[in-house]
Amino acid sequence: MDTQHDNALAHALAAIPGPVPPSGVIHIVIPHTNRFTVVGNHLAQHAGLSLVAIGIGVHIQSLPAGSEISIKTLAARFPEGEVKIACALRELEAHGYLRRTRVRLAKGRVATRTVFCNQPGAVLRGGVVPGAPGAPVVAAAVRNPAPAPGLVREHLRVPEPEPTRVPEPARVREPEPARVPEHLRVPEPEPIRVPEPTRVREPEPGLAPEPARVREHLRVREPEPTAVAGARPAPVRLPAPTAPKQPRRPLPHPHALTPERRQAASALLADLRRHAVELVLSEEAVEELVPGVAAWLERDATTDAIRHALTADLPKPLKHPARLLRHRLTTLLPPPLPGVHDLTAPRRAPVTPFQTCDGCERAFRSHEPGHCRDCRAPYGEAV
Repeated sequence: MDTQHDNALAHALAAIPGPVPPSGVIHIVIPHTNRFTVVGNHLAQHAGLSLVAIGIGVHIQSLPAGSEISIKTLAARFPEGEVKIACALRELEAHGYLRRTRVRLAKGRVATRTVFCNQPGAVLRGGVVPGAPGAPVVAAAVRNPAPAPGLVREHLRVPEPEPTRVPEPARVREPEPARVPEHLRVPEPEPIRVPEPTRVREPEPGLAPEPARVREHLRVREPEPTAVAGARPAPVRLPAPTAPKQPRRPLPHPHALTPERRQAASALLADLRRHAVELVLSEEAVEELVPGVAAWLERDATTDAIRHALTADLPKPLKHPARLLRHRLTTLLPPPLPGVHDLTAPRRAPVTPFQTCDGCERAFRSHEPGHCRDCRAPYGEAV
């Protein structure tokens, strides 16, 4: 069978007016007539929310009021697990889109009340509390009818025709209010007198003026800055993901680089590729690593020990063999061999043995047997 081609997409792209951008996404905008939800760019392009949180927020906004949106319900609906969905709900709750509170029912049971706000920024600016008079109505996602579908580019959208003006009805003269008798009229409340602000005393010459004290109920509140539509939020500065790197330790050098040690070190480095195919070094790398191998030889390390330290447990794959050898020569450098006198056991101080007193039979320290200090006086011995 021959390969099937999607001709509908090709016709849709051909019907887009104007030039097509050479790169990036190409929008084929078809207006919805039913089953759609209006989502703000502040949620769809939120810089502080993860992709899972944005998707769950759009899904919750598209559900009607009263739908179940618990973690287990969303985990059964989507392939993400409960842990990831719980993290996404906490993100929405932290940015003001979601609010979960515990309420106690009539029979003593406790339930979770979930409220989703499609514009948390507008609620914070206007001070609107859900459930108060004048607050937005809690209802399902709004589905508005739209014009007939058509292929229109977003930046070349043709303006909709203006609606026809309907003539205003004739104004009906409102009836005059009925006159209330004098004895039934409610007296108007007297205006509240606001005390005059206190005068600020002029500072004396040579002294700094004190700030004027304004009463709290007379203080004029500064207008809160309104968010500009389409403005990007300020970037959040985060700490460095890793700690600063420590400076690299220098390659060890011997006290005296003799020609014999230089020759032995260069021969050992060039011979490493016979024992490990990955350790193929250039002449420049061998000349750079010669002092490190010479430092090992100066400390009486054998060539077999050096070769085993440089070729054992090589990583797979090995990208930089010279850097690996430099690191091992620096970090695995053995200490100098101790001398003969350093290996002899230290002599212990002589210990005076215990003796038993011939008089009172108590133990005391002395090199010779006899009497203790308390028994020497009766026997005429020197203390």
